[in-house]
This record gives sequence, structure tokens and C-alpha cells, in this order.
Amino acid sequence: MESIYSICFMCTVRCPIKVMVENDDVKLIEGNPHVAGIEGSICPKGAAGVRLLNDDERLKRPLIRTGPRGSGQWREASWEEALDYVAAKLAEVKEKYGGRAIALAERAQLNSHISKTFLKALGSPNYFTHDSCCKGSLNTAFRTLTGYTDGQVGVDWGKTKHIVLYGRNIFESLELKAVKQLMQALEKGTRLTYIDPRVTVTATKAHKYLMIRPGTDLALNYALMHVILKEGLYDKEFVNRWVLGLKELQQFVEPYTPEWAEKETGIPAYEIVSLAREVSEAKPSVIFHYGYRCSHYLNEIYFRRSIIMLNALMGSIEAPGGIFFKKGARDAGRKPLNKLTDQELPKVTEERCDGVGTSRLPLPDPAHGVVQMLPKAILEEDPYPVKALLVWRFNPLLSIPDYEYTRRALENLDLLVTIDIQFSEIAWYSDVVLPESTYLERGDSIQEANGLKPALYMRRPAVSPRYDTKPGWEIMKSLADRLGIGQYFPYHTLEELWAYQLQGTGISISDFDEKGYVSLSDEAIYWDRKDGIKLKTPSGKIEFVSSLLEKNGFPSFPAYEPVPAPPEGYFRLMIGRTAAHTHVSTQNNPLLNELVPENVLWINTRQAAKLGIKNGQMVEVISSRGRDTIRAFVTDLIHPEAVFMLHGFGHKVPVQSRCYGKGAMDALLQENITDMVGGSPALQGVYVTVRPIK
Repeated sequence: MESIYSICFMCTVRCPIKVMVENDDVKLIEGNPHVAGIEGSICPKGAAGVRLLNDDERLKRPLIRTGPRGSGQWREASWEEALDYVAAKLAEVKEKYGGRAIALAERAQLNSHISKTFLKALGSPNYFTHDSCCKGSLNTAFRTLTGYTDGQVGVDWGKTKHIVLYGRNIFESLELKAVKQLMQALEKGTRLTYIDPRVTVTATKAHKYLMIRPGTDLALNYALMHVILKEGLYDKEFVNRWVLGLKELQQFVEPYTPEWAEKETGIPAYEIVSLAREVSEAKPSVIFHYGYRCSHYLNEIYFRRSIIMLNALMGSIEAPGGIFFKKGARDAGRKPLNKLTDQELPKVTEERCDGVGTSRLPLPDPAHGVVQMLPKAILEEDPYPVKALLVWRFNPLLSIPDYEYTRRALENLDLLVTIDIQFSEIAWYSDVVLPESTYLERGDSIQEANGLKPALYMRRPAVSPRYDTKPGWEIMKSLADRLGIGQYFPYHTLEELWAYQLQGTGISISDFDEKGYVSLSDEAIYWDRKDGIKLKTPSGKIEFVSSLLEKNGFPSFPAYEPVPAPPEGYFRLMIGRTAAHTHVSTQNNPLLNELVPENVLWINTRQAAKLGIKNGQMVEVISSRGRDTIRAFVTDLIHPEAVFMLHGFGHKVPVQSRCYGKGAMDALLQENITDMVGGSPALQGVYVTVRPIK
């Protein structure tokens, strides 16, 4: 049996793996035993990759739509015909409306430098990732304080002495290396405080769990800052050296006492005081975790800013057991990989269709865009028409709130193309579907894994493609050649792509053979906390008073707006993850579907009794945008103001037979409303009613 080192792609974490192959078939997938923190481990999703390969419900060959959008009427096509068709339609749109009328939306990946290059070469500014629907406001928050994005920051789980998690349900959303490091730290005495309106698996592992009223986390943090500053619990040496605006913050949080916060959050004042004191005793090896999916409420950016500010007050930045800025090849004295985006590309001067970088949305990151604004831009043709959309491994219909509004917007497109490994709602609604080979059948661009010990990882093909599929980098190159922009894609094979990336680094393809990766530093790289922290803000400091916010007309410390309880009979809809599924993409996997086949609606026992709802009963959930049916899970383990469901269910594609119609779709119920400062949608901003189905 042959062992091939690669990178998993069953979720976005990209764990290094060892794939065991016999007779061109995958027999077993394990974690890469050579990688510290992985050491052979794998999560349920990673192990279930074996069933992705030979799944007979996968996309098998190119398809061109023959009936109305969403009708499921297709004809099979050769790659030549399908690519010619797409290229001709894109050229048509560009000729009629200009390059700006073409948009591309994807879940960020190893080949994102290729898709960005493709769009720039066509003259379009409208590149989108899914990030705004996940952590856009966190990205903005970090940039307002440090100049870095959230993706450039990491967490030193293994050495922390106290970690505070706000709804970061880490033991159910599963980031393997982090989970292992945290579990080992807990065994050595690290304390865990967990704050959430719902008792999750992570709550059961915590030393202290605090049930908070939904949407009031910012009130808690203002009160924590009040105590920390009033009692002098902060790291004075670090704050005096690196923080701008401490005095202004001190004045601002003066009225936000623990007693005030108790009335807003439901957390007793003594618990708030106790937490502030207890955490400060462990500084600087403290983590107030800033979150992963950070798209809950309209004040998201200010909540995420408050978490990062708490870390700064504890002096935990660039401290072992705190948070750190990720180090790359240059920090290790090496040359970084080449990317196609490093070339001299056509200058794109058009404004983005979503308003990012204009007065409408000045602060969100234009490198990702605000994808939930795309349906509005398409439907209203404001500021200009967007007529072609390419979607790569992303499902806007289930990921962007307000399913029906997004679906209506798609009707306004002249061309909708999906590149994916399986049928999704967006693929089902597309004009052309281009089937990508799975991560076990293809290689991809080399990964730069930045961190305390930067390294390069390689995804190699483990087996030959099962069906008539192609890797995405080849699909984009083929389209580029047809559109006359092929010169920006100087490769024909995977090996040529790798050679392009490695040019000048002193690293060869064969250097990855032994372990699947190349380490760029044997020692953890920390910056000197006295004078060596390289912040990217204009002041060179952590800006509590933010130049980026203030110059764009936004306050650094907005007055807290109380969160009213839902009207009688209404609940705030909360959503979350499970360790068995990745967002909206794995519900049809035979093994993972068996583990979690549908979602259920968590509802508080007392509230269920008022409504006559019994545990296990089917209920209808109704919002201002839609309605769906789901099974009730009646429990004391959720705040009475909220109901909860897992994200990613209620699929509407009949050929995905295992997950079709199972559970309820959160996107069908959510309103498309946005934190206009930070850029994230308020996915938990909608109120719903619930009624039993007799």
C-alpha cells in the first residue's frame, strides 16, 4: 500500500494528511504523522473523505442547462464545448457591459491567486470570497486596531493559562490542531471560561460557563474593561508602550459598571468582577478569543474590537500563551512563494459593485468584498449592471441570508457558472456546471502556512480522477486562453505551476517528498515585546482610538445600545456548527449524513410548554422572509429568548438524495442586514415565531 502526503479539503482548515492508496483507490485517510499537533489525528470530516471519492451522486462531467433555471434539465457536454460556451458568453458580457459586469465568488482557497488574476485580467474589480458572511467584521476590527487582518493573527492555544470563549464552540466546530492543543493545555491546568446563550459541548468542558442574553456580549466586555481599568488589572508596561487611547477608553467605560451589565446581560455583577480579576492573574498568557464566524449582530465590529482590546489590556499580544501575528517566509529569512497576482496585471480603476472602498462601505476589506451585497447589486443594477457570475466552491443560496431574494437576483444574470465537485443549490440554478476533481484526485497551488513556525505544504493527487473532471486551476487556465488573457497564466501542468511558485526560493518539488511539507523555521518566531512589534497602523501602536474609524466618520467607542427582549411569542434565531459537517457542503456525504442527518430546533422548555410543543415534534419556524419545518428539541440548555438550529440543512437539490429536504434552511429565514461599519451580515438579527404542526 502506498502512502501519499497531501492536504485535506473536507473543510477550510486544510489539515495535513496521509492518504493510503492501493490499486488507484483510497483505502484510508489519516493525519500526517510528521506534523506537530496533528501526529496522525483526523476529524470525522477528514476521515469521511474516503466516501467523497467514489460517491455516485458527485458531479461527473460538464453540464449545460436546457430548461428554466432550477428545473434540473441538463445535457452533458464535452469540456471543449462547455469551456467554449462559457468563454463566448463572458466575452459577450464584457463587450456589452464592460469587464466590471463580470463577478467571481469563491470560498478562499489555495488557488485564490489564480481566480483573482483571472478577474483582474478581464478588468473587473468584483472578486468576492465568502469571508464577509463568516468573519468580515473581525477582519475590519483587527485592521482598525493593528493594521493586520484577522487571517494574519493566530492563537497560542498550548501555552495559555486562561482562555475566554464567546460562543466559539470549538469542540463542535472542529479545528483539529487547536482542539488537541487546548485539550492538552486544560489537562495541564489551563482555565476555560465559556460565554454563550446555549449550553454547548464546549460549555460542558469549561471551568465556568456563563449563560448570556443573546446579543449583549458588548455590554459584558464594556463592564470587564470598567473593572480592569478601575482596579488597575491591566499590563501597564505593555499598554503604556503599545496602546494609543487608553485614557479615552477609561473615560468611556466609566458608566458601564458590572451592575449595569448585569441588567443587560443576565450575568451577575460579581461574576463579571470575578472574571476580570481571575483572568488578569494569568496575564500575559491569556486569550480572549476573538472568534471565527463573526457575523451575528449589527454591532459586530465593536464587539470584536472589544475582545481584541481586552487582549491588549492583558498584554497578551506576542506573548507565549497569547495571540500573535503570523510569521511568514520573510520573517524566517526566506523568499516567499510567487503568486500570479505578483505579475504586472491590467489596472482596474472601476469601483466595486458592492460599494466597498466607497462612502457606502469605506472600511470592509476590498480583498474579500461584502458578498451579501452582491444580490442587491445584481438586482438593482446599482451602481452598474453585473451580468455574469462565476461561483467556485461556494453556495451563495445557502450562505447568503434571505434565500428568495438571492434567487430572484440570479434571474437577472445573463450567465451563471458553477465550478464544484458536487451539485449544490447554486449549481442546480446555473447555466453551466464545470465539475472539479476532488482534493484526492488533484494537486493545487502550494500552501503558505504562516504562523509561529512558518512552513510550506503540498496537496498532491493521490488517485486518478473517477469521472470526467478537471482541477480548478486547469479550468481557469483553459478559460483564460479562450478569452485572450492566457499570458497571465504561465503554466500548462501542475508541475509547471509548482515550479513557478517555487522559483527563487531555493526549494524544489522533491523537498516535499519525505514529509509532505517544508519547514521554514525550527524555532517559534516571536517579536520583541519591548520594541519589536511591527504594527501597521499610522501611529505604529494598537489604536484604541482608531485613525481608520475616525477618519471615515465612525466613533472608536460608540455608546451601547440596549438589546430589547423579543416581543411576546418571538425568539431570536441563533445558528451554529457541528463537528460532523462543513458549513453547507458535506450534508450529502454518506458517512457524515449518517452521523448528523438533519438539524433540530433547540427551544427552551418553559417556552415550548407555553406553545404546546413537545420534544421531537415537528414545528414550523416563521420569519419575515420565509418559513420552514424542523423537529423540536425541547431543553433547559438554551436561553428563553432564543431558538437555535445548525447551519447548512434544508437542501433543495433532488439529486442529493441523502440530504434533500432534511431539516430547515437558516438562509430561508434570515434577513439580509449588514453591519455597515465592519461588513458582516447580522445572521442572528432575525426574530422568528414557532408553532407546532399537529
